[in-house]
Amino acid sequence: MKMRITGAVILSGMALIFTVGCSSLPQEQIDAANTAIEEAKAAGAELYIPDDYFALQDSMKSVMENIEAEKSKFIKDFGSAEKQLEAIALQAGEVTTRTETRKEELRQEIQSTIDQVTALIEANRQLVLEAPKGKEGTSVLMAIGNELNTIEQSVQEAQTMLEQGEFLTTLNKAVGARDQAQELNRELEEVISKYKANVKARKT
Repeated sequence: MKMRITGAVILSGMALIFTVGCSSLPQEQIDAANTAIEEAKAAGAELYIPDDYFALQDSMKSVMENIEAEKSKFIKDFGSAEKQLEAIALQAGEVTTRTETRKEELRQEIQSTIDQVTALIEANRQLVLEAPKGKEGTSVLMAIGNELNTIEQSVQEAQTMLEQGEFLTTLNKAVGARDQAQELNRELEEVISKYKANVKARKT
């Protein structure tokens, strides 16, 4: 009788171990983590904060490798994986938020750059009116006017791209237009300054 009781206790203990140890695959947590990562990607994390995004992918890959290893064991325990997956889902949500923040920063930077270029174009057109004329001067000013038109077209394109949410390429385009406009501004101011100095020298 005693042996039967002892055997029953052992079997009960083994059943308890099997029940506790053999946890089921955390499919719900896997799906939640994958969904959160996809949302981060859809927000543009891969483009705007790639380091954070790829770190997410690496973490998910590592957890899934651990899960696969755990699946091959007789007594499975996915408790640690569940916690890691929940952490990844939270982290992915934070990455999505940081992505949106970065995009807003870029949007503001682009708009500020476009405003700078627009002001430079207006200033340059005014300087063209003040620049000395003459045979050579007229042809140079016409070329500058054409370049200003090209820059203005780039600004219009950048504004359209900004409205479409193409932040990275738009920033490069806007900065390029600003650099061109600044260079023209320096050239015009230099020409006008030299012209005024020559006029003053002739009067003295």
